[in-house]
Amino acid sequence: MHAAMQLATPHSTKRKARILVVDDDPGLLRLLTIRLRAENYEVEAVESAALALAATSRFRPELVITDLRMDQMDGIGLLKELQSRYPGLKVIILTAHGTIPDAVHATQLGAFGFLTKPVDKQELLDQVQKALRISGFTDNDEDWRSEIITRSSLVEEKLSQAHMVAGTDARVLITGESGTGKELLARAIHNASPRRTKPFVAINCSAMAENLLESELFGHIKGSFTGAVRDHAGLFQAADGGTLLLDEIGDMPMRLQVKLLRVLQENNIRPIGATDAIPVNVRVISATHRDLQQLMMNGQFREDLYYRLNVVHIEMPPLNRRREDIPLLADYFLERLGADLGANQTELSPSAIAALESYPWPGNIRELKNLLEATFVNMLHEDAKHIDLPPECLLPSSCTSDAAERDRLLSVLLSTKWNKSETARRMRWSRMTLYRKMHRYHIPDTRVA
Repeated sequence: MHAAMQLATPHSTKRKARILVVDDDPGLLRLLTIRLRAENYEVEAVESAALALAATSRFRPELVITDLRMDQMDGIGLLKELQSRYPGLKVIILTAHGTIPDAVHATQLGAFGFLTKPVDKQELLDQVQKALRISGFTDNDEDWRSEIITRSSLVEEKLSQAHMVAGTDARVLITGESGTGKELLARAIHNASPRRTKPFVAINCSAMAENLLESELFGHIKGSFTGAVRDHAGLFQAADGGTLLLDEIGDMPMRLQVKLLRVLQENNIRPIGATDAIPVNVRVISATHRDLQQLMMNGQFREDLYYRLNVVHIEMPPLNRRREDIPLLADYFLERLGADLGANQTELSPSAIAALESYPWPGNIRELKNLLEATFVNMLHEDAKHIDLPPECLLPSSCTSDAAERDRLLSVLLSTKWNKSETARRMRWSRMTLYRKMHRYHIPDTRVA
């Protein structure tokens, strides 16, 4: 992982596929509900498009079945509104024989299909199964999102949005502060998509020099890059059939932005030194912690590329907006650290939990992980069942001023694989200052495996 931690829950959960049924005929509404629930689907039934829109944000269905002819807003209007709010959400239209041409028009507008009244039971179930399969909902299994640990309703909204778009090939732009789990969300979208059996490849666009980034992305042919003696396939080729995450896309140099735009327009790549283009079939997801709108205004990011990448936008919330997840994440990190180091099971003291929940977390989940890792390692020699945080971090106000520096130091140590000389050089410190800072922030002298 380049920009976010990889989390895994100990057990995956399973749930039923959710279907929202919309019809102003109470009798038909009841019949469809009975038939679908008999097949183990979770069903919510409403009698108008307005109620359907209100229910969708709360119920988060994988599929909507709606009547075509309804008062106030009809099925076409509901379809358009759902497409605008929830790209990728599948919609099946119900129609009487006399309105079949309207239903055909609805499918041209993006409806998944239509069913004629009276609705045949087997045809209904066949359409539902097909729609769910194409949407990416497989075997009613939650494994696609098992790396993301949460009980936050805000994060659940983002996961619902991700799941809806996963069944399409629409490009997704994921934004959010560093350490919020943008790469995890991209991987979840891939896992829920029809491309899940193909590779998921991620690259951090800010982690290497321009020429090296170009070679990594697009590849090069023999002798065309720093004296290379063999061909090098780029990540677009490596991810063929699957998903490519362009992390920190806001840091991509302008020259490569032009080249990326051409790839997205033409669905082929031209490796460095090549004369012929190579077709590729890749879903591109991009992520950034930067404000791309501001970068465009400053002339640092191409507007045409922005609109190519930002078909669907999902913003990951910072940890201080999902505080209910802090104890859950902390328990997980401690459990994993104990298992990795063969240590006795420990838990946070009540005062430590209170401190974690009140701290502002400018470094988000990554900072939480690093703090717990450093604290755990420093307490390995103690036979303690409860873990307390370092005294200076028990009061959030005393941690805040140093939080950014500590998080930056940890990030550099991780990127240099705990190379002290290189870390001191990047931080522009002497080695003595580096060791003093590591001691101050309770960072272990060697990296925890």
